[in-house]
Amino acid sequence: MRWRSKQLPALLLGSALVASVLGIGTVATAADPGGPAPAGSHAGHTMAVSTQASGDDPDGDGYIPAVPQVTGVTPSTATPSPRYFHEFQANCSVTHTAPDDPIVYPGQPGKSHDHTFMGNTTTHAGSTTGSLHGGRTTCKAPADASAYWMPSLYNGDKKILPVGPQVIYYKAGVTDYTSVRPFPKGLRFVVGDPTQSADAFRRHRGFVEGWECGDSFFNVDFPTNCPSRPDVQLNIRFQAPSCWDGKYLDTPDHKTHMAYPVVKPGTNDNMCPASHPVALPMIEFKMAFPVNGDMSQVRLASGRGHSFHYDFFNAWEERTLKAMVDHCIVGGLQCDPRGYDENHPERGAVLNADYRLP
Repeated sequence: MRWRSKQLPALLLGSALVASVLGIGTVATAADPGGPAPAGSHAGHTMAVSTQASGDDPDGDGYIPAVPQVTGVTPSTATPSPRYFHEFQANCSVTHTAPDDPIVYPGQPGKSHDHTFMGNTTTHAGSTTGSLHGGRTTCKAPADASAYWMPSLYNGDKKILPVGPQVIYYKAGVTDYTSVRPFPKGLRFVVGDPTQSADAFRRHRGFVEGWECGDSFFNVDFPTNCPSRPDVQLNIRFQAPSCWDGKYLDTPDHKTHMAYPVVKPGTNDNMCPASHPVALPMIEFKMAFPVNGDMSQVRLASGRGHSFHYDFFNAWEERTLKAMVDHCIVGGLQCDPRGYDENHPERGAVLNADYRLP
């Protein structure tokens, strides 16, 4: 059964390797694809499949099985009492930048384009579930040692880093918010693709409002100008898939073990597809970059604005994550990083004043 389940990804792996050898599918990192790559960029990140053994993937085949696997689950078609919110925030600050990617290029430092990391302070090319779990973090909740990262943003040759805690939502992506369960330890995935076209970016299931600044919204690339005021920043919101196959913590393309919800036939309800029946929190990046005015030189390390993507590597302490998911998402609340909904103070908070589970 294991060999059969790998046939298609194996073909994709072979195709990707051939494409890599022939130079097909590399990322354009300048407005002129034939010109030199701008400073601070890296042309090596092409969303290639994993091809090297790592601490979590000893045989290097790109598959990291969940232990135990989640079986016997069918997608929920229930429609619970409507709640406008079912979410909590993980507010995490930038820790460092590096040309590393422990998901796409595990154990291969410097192979990726430059990334801006948030959350776990130790994230590097060789990071594993074991090295991240229980580590130091810039997230408000010390139990969230997860690693979050995205391509670094530049204005000309100057790297622009988000300032202060960035908003990372954990939401219900399905109508039956009561069916959402916590992420399994060590789950990781990539959202979006650095090689995607402008049209693919706009049509991506995770697209919310695209790039925005001032009164300019739904941009697939950076606006050429933004109001030059202290209160104006460049923003983006992008949502992750929230349905899991229950089998793998990662797959060779870092995506196929996850899926976006689908619409239940004859309704406007969202549910997980049968192939990915396990409902997990839907992560949404809401990033703010302190840049405005003339935006003509703004770019990502991965290329134009439509190359935006991000990575998530779960390293939450399990009891705390479950408590937050149960109270805020399953409980239908709009929680802050303490698990407190100011509109429902009678429900209390999950974490104490130090953002720790009592």
